[in-house]
Amino acid sequence: MTTRIDTRFAELKQQGRSAFVTFIMAGDPDLVTSLEIIKALPQAGADIIEIGMPFTDPMADGPSIQAAGLRALKAGTTLKKTLDLVRAFRNGDAATPLVLMGYYNPIFIYGVDKFLVDAKSAGVDGLIIVDLPPEEDEELCLPAMRAGLNFIRLATPTTDDKRLPAVLANTSGFVYYVSITGITGAASADSSKVAAAVARIKRHTTLPVCVGFGIRTPDQARAIASTASGAVVGTALVDVLSGSLDAEGRATSKTVNAVADLVRSLAQGVRAAPQAAE
Repeated sequence: MTTRIDTRFAELKQQGRSAFVTFIMAGDPDLVTSLEIIKALPQAGADIIEIGMPFTDPMADGPSIQAAGLRALKAGTTLKKTLDLVRAFRNGDAATPLVLMGYYNPIFIYGVDKFLVDAKSAGVDGLIIVDLPPEEDEELCLPAMRAGLNFIRLATPTTDDKRLPAVLANTSGFVYYVSITGITGAASADSSKVAAAVARIKRHTTLPVCVGFGIRTPDQARAIASTASGAVVGTALVDVLSGSLDAEGRATSKTVNAVADLVRSLAQGVRAAPQAAE
C-alpha cells in the first residue's frame, strides 16, 4: 500500500529537499474560510497538510491552538464537517497529502469503523492521534492501517531507546518528532538537540522523520529542515490567522492571505535548507 504521504516523500527525496508540513485547525474561524485557507496552502508551498480536529479538552495544545479549537467549535465544526472539508478540498486537489490530527474521543464517539470508512472515502491519508499510546494499537492504529491510512506516531525528547521500538512498531508515513517537552507553541526548537534526536530515531527506522513544535520563523524552519525529513509549523500559522480576525473573532479580507503569506516565507526557509542525510 502506497499512500499520498509515501508518494510525496519519494518525490521530495528525488528533488533533494525536506518537506514543509503545515497545521491548521478545521473550521477556524469558520468552515468557509477554513476551506479557503486549506486550498491556499499547497500553492503557498505546503507539501503536506495537517488538519486539526477540534476537541474540547486538547491536553497537548498550547493556548493558541486551544483558542483555534474553541473558535472552530463555536462555528459549529464537528468531525463530520471536518471530513466534509477534506472532501471539498479533494475536489480540486488529488495530490496533496492530508493528515487529521487530534484526540481519540471524537473518533470513538463517531465510531471507529464508520470513521475509517468515511475518512478514507473523503480523501484522508493519515492520522496523528496524540493520546493513543502503542499499548492501545488495537483501538485505532491497526484498524486504520488495514483501512489504508498511515498512522503517524509522535516521538518526544523523553522517548528513550528502550521505548522507541514500541513507538515505531506500527508507525507508517512518517515519524513526528516533538522537539520540545511541553505543549505546542511554548518554546523554540533547539536545532542542535533536534539534529541529535533525529539521527537517533533514524537509527531505528527508515521512515522520514519530521520535526514540529517550536518552529516559527523561516530561519528556524531552514535549520530544522537541514537535519530532518520535514519541518512542521502550526502555532505560528494559527497565531497569524488569529491576528487577522476582527474584534468578534470573525474572518476579515486579510485572513486567508495572512496565513498564505507566512506559509510562503516559511516554505522558502525549508527549501533553502541543505538536504538532510537520509
